[in-house]
Amino acid sequence: MAAPVRRLLTGVLWCRARAVHAGVTGCRGLASAPPGSAGSPWRLHGAVCLKRPAVVSQSRTAVQQEVEELLKQIDLEKSFYSDHELQLIKDAERLRRKQSDMYDSDDDEEDQDIVIAQDLEDTWEQKWKQMKLAPRVTEADEQNDQTSLSRKLENNLVLLVKEKIGNEEIWMFPQVEWLAGETMRQTAERALSNLSENSVEAHFLGNAPCGFYKYKFPKTMRSEDKMGAKVFFFKALLKSKSVLTNKKKGDYVWVSKDELKDYLKPAYLSEVNKFVIDI
Repeated sequence: MAAPVRRLLTGVLWCRARAVHAGVTGCRGLASAPPGSAGSPWRLHGAVCLKRPAVVSQSRTAVQQEVEELLKQIDLEKSFYSDHELQLIKDAERLRRKQSDMYDSDDDEEDQDIVIAQDLEDTWEQKWKQMKLAPRVTEADEQNDQTSLSRKLENNLVLLVKEKIGNEEIWMFPQVEWLAGETMRQTAERALSNLSENSVEAHFLGNAPCGFYKYKFPKTMRSEDKMGAKVFFFKALLKSKSVLTNKKKGDYVWVSKDELKDYLKPAYLSEVNKFVIDI
């Protein structure tokens, strides 16, 4: 019994010694500082992969349309008549009797000025012709306005921003440097809030990063205590159409997965493609 207690006390004392050395008051406080943040030449950054989900379903391919028509035909051949179809047959029989020479209106209790099923069907057809469906191709698509959330409604879009690193302007996901006391998710949330004076409503998917990327700063920016950045990516879903007031129109774009290669550097793109899935 003494040995387990001794090991437990040793672990507690060791943990407290580390806490005192780190300048914190409790063992649990050690978790607030990500590994490698103290005395490391690598700066820690939190980034957010903000996705606008697809608004409409994707257009069917020729094969999908052919399969759909085949399934509809099989469904039709195996189905029973609906109430509406039975009423159409009944109305057709009444009209046939009325047009025959042996017809006697006194024998027909349903001989009244009523709306028959075919009249209803014609009315529904007219209403359908007057209905206008929302366009799948918008004005933003025609103008190729990549700053608009109204483009490519069939696809998932992600937000990219242009940042200046040294003398070079680079496209990337919104990111900011980690501050002491923050979790990495809080850092990613701050990166999102910095984009606009108005609150950008988004739902973060979990507390753990979905991806990681490390890069070196330009040589003019490097020093012994400032070598580069380690970026931890978090996923979030856009919940409303937000205007990025802190970014000029040319400094941000909403792009699909296929368009990422037009903006991101190959090494960055390779890591991003591991968690950006277009389904």
